[in-house]
Amino acid sequence: MRELLAKALIATGTLLAAVLLYGAGPLGGAVALAQSINGPPGGQRGAEERTPAADGPILWMSFEDTVTVPGQPLSLRLTVLVPTFMPKPPVWPSLETPNVLVRLPERSTSPTSERVNGETWSGVTRRYSITPMVAGDFALPPQDVVVTFADPNTNAPVEATLTTGPIRFSGVVPEQAKALDPFLAATHFTLEQSIDGEPGAMTPGDSVTRTVTARIEGAPSMFIPDLLPPAEVSGVAAYPAEPFTTDTDNRGTVTGVRTERVTYVAESGGQGEAPAVTIAWYNLASKTIETTSVDPLAIVVDGPPAQQAERTNWRLGAIIAALAIAALGLAVLVVRRATPAVRRRLSAWHAHRRVSEGYAWGRLKSAVARRDAATLYGALELWVDRIGACDPMRRPDVEAALLAIGAARYGSAAGGEDNSWRALSRALATARHDALHRPERSALPPLNPTHAPL
Repeated sequence: MRELLAKALIATGTLLAAVLLYGAGPLGGAVALAQSINGPPGGQRGAEERTPAADGPILWMSFEDTVTVPGQPLSLRLTVLVPTFMPKPPVWPSLETPNVLVRLPERSTSPTSERVNGETWSGVTRRYSITPMVAGDFALPPQDVVVTFADPNTNAPVEATLTTGPIRFSGVVPEQAKALDPFLAATHFTLEQSIDGEPGAMTPGDSVTRTVTARIEGAPSMFIPDLLPPAEVSGVAAYPAEPFTTDTDNRGTVTGVRTERVTYVAESGGQGEAPAVTIAWYNLASKTIETTSVDPLAIVVDGPPAQQAERTNWRLGAIIAALAIAALGLAVLVVRRATPAVRRRLSAWHAHRRVSEGYAWGRLKSAVARRDAATLYGALELWVDRIGACDPMRRPDVEAALLAIGAARYGSAAGGEDNSWRALSRALATARHDALHRPERSALPPLNPTHAPL
């Protein structure tokens, strides 16, 4: 009788569990199944789980610590489980968001397996290192994970999209460190300085290089502030190099290094110092504020004082500027006084040119070149008047060319007009040459005239 009662109670409990497990539908059943294995949401594993079907893949999210100091990472794990196997790796989200540094630590992705409903499911785990860069509350929207797995019945590849819930976390500055600006937290922080050259015995033209290296443990190098701010030293020019940073990850422990270098070149006599470098930081181990610093750099240059050189340069610049202004004023005065005379000369030159033989010849050549019979005779008469020689129009070659042009244009002869124009151009050029180079006749009678015999 007792055995029958026990069996009845077991059967009733199994039926009730089945109703609770599958009564909410496929999605609710999968969530209930994940919770039965890993505990309620918000525990060590499974703040959110999603699956498209009761026998489909499962997504677990593990986000144990959600509050940290700015600059210190939080560990987020996403685990995908399937009842068979995955022919392709999952497509993971990037989790990128402003003011948050997301990194994949060494060996961030690894295979895994879990017992689900009495069976061994295979899966993959992806670990993210999430670091808030500033203080504040952050919330990442639900993230999708695309999973391809083999169908349990047909073994065909099936693609499913699983979605996390919102991912919330915070960056909080400790009360005792709120005065730090900028805020820097680490487990260990050091500064080192090296000097290349003789800063205490320089002459103009010498140089010295200052190198400061910061090493931080427990945070990447991007959180290290600027080390060498601009510094003015009398008579010395500073030439900073680009900062150099490196980061290493040793089993989850991040170490960052930042190196800054400035070269000082002596230009004139003087002395001064580049200030010390002092950085206050929050020690995560001791929960206290610590200060790390390196000594200032004293520089002495033997030579004329920089102030005297600057005064000399200022005087030279003033003299050059005054001379330039005086030269400009003189040039303006000369131009203003010379303008009327220049205009008169230009007008006289143009008037003289218009009554010259060269001007008339130019008009005649232009008419011949254009084959312009309408203006040809006017230009020809003007040139004949200016040449002052025997009438070129009476030359046989000129007269023949003019008659040929008239016959070709107005007579019954067809064609040959171009040849006539070319012949006229040659004849006129010859006529001008003969007119300009004819021998001059003397106006006086010969000194020894000869007489014919009586």
